[in-house]
Amino acid sequence: MNYDSALILNAWMLPSAIRHEVIFQVLHALPLLQSVTLINDHDPKPLFYQLEAENPGMFHRTSVDPPNFQYFAVVITRQPVSGDLPLL
Repeated sequence: MNYDSALILNAWMLPSAIRHEVIFQVLHALPLLQSVTLINDHDPKPLFYQLEAENPGMFHRTSVDPPNFQYFAVVITRQPVSGDLPLL
């Protein structure tokens, strides 16, 4: 499968006790306008609600075709928000 991001995070492989924490760490480490493709075994709606509540407008997500029918895939891109340094 070809995605628009160089980084792919197979979240379904992470223990559920640390899954959200690891995903948030990866997302916050992204440089501005860079993306990660998140692969999961279900649509992570609670994660997206939490992400938007804690970081309004910081991330944009686009659903993409998963590697197979058992998974869900989304490309998440870090967006500039107020206070970010401008891109050169």
